[in-house]
Amino acid sequence: MAATQSIAKRTSTQSNFVQWLSRLPWWLLFLILAGIILLYQFLTNELYSVILSKLTQGIVTTIFVTLVAFTCAIILGLIAGLGRVSRNRLIFNLATLYVQVIRGLPMLVQIFYVAFVLTPAFFTVLNAIGMALIPVLGETNFMLTSNTQDVTLLARAMIALALAYGGFEAETFRAGIESIGRGQMEAARSLGMSYVQAMRYVILPQAIRRVLPPLGNDFIAMLKDSSLVSVLGVRDITQEARLYVSASFRYPETYNTLAFMYLTMTIILSLGVKWFENRMGKNGRGS
Repeated sequence: MAATQSIAKRTSTQSNFVQWLSRLPWWLLFLILAGIILLYQFLTNELYSVILSKLTQGIVTTIFVTLVAFTCAIILGLIAGLGRVSRNRLIFNLATLYVQVIRGLPMLVQIFYVAFVLTPAFFTVLNAIGMALIPVLGETNFMLTSNTQDVTLLARAMIALALAYGGFEAETFRAGIESIGRGQMEAARSLGMSYVQAMRYVILPQAIRRVLPPLGNDFIAMLKDSSLVSVLGVRDITQEARLYVSASFRYPETYNTLAFMYLTMTIILSLGVKWFENRMGKNGRGS
């Protein structure tokens, strides 16, 4: 009897151990191992240390571009998302046109288009208006003296990213708003609220709560896509890597370091988004 219980206990222990092994995030362990190897290189290999110091000069630019562009994208996306569910046909069609154009163009093309087509066109129109208003504002009015050079390539890159992701966030907000039952809008209107009031106080708070996890994933995507601003010469970490490679020709070491930096940032953010989703799920079940 004792022998049978011992065998059963041993079998149960082995089964639990196998289940524990199957639940281990092996992908994360592999990445941690690769990170440890690279960290060892940073500490012991002078070349890796030099490369890391060069690339970290651009990390502030990368984070700044991501934060500013994504904040603007959320605002644009919310406005366009509201337009996508609007009953006004003009507003609906303008919002749909914006979304379809943005979603139909590659990100890199949008960056070039904003930087070298839309920005000069904007100042051409602004100068023409300033010329027409000379009798009112004088020959030194800001609309006449402004030119394309006043907008840095960094600003153009952030505008392009904001416009691009604004189109994607518009669909995210649209889906969030439409996921709320129509009965809630009808109930709010029956209580005497206007459409704007019902959307502001009833629909949007619930919709925003539902779209927060997708927005977190899009923030991670923008962090990666911010590397595209390097094509305009913006000194982010990707551009710093390109400049160092062009001078040293140390491709493996430089791009290993670049990949490590992006992976570190995106994995930390991904784990944060996952934790937030789980937290929201628990709060939702609790309520």
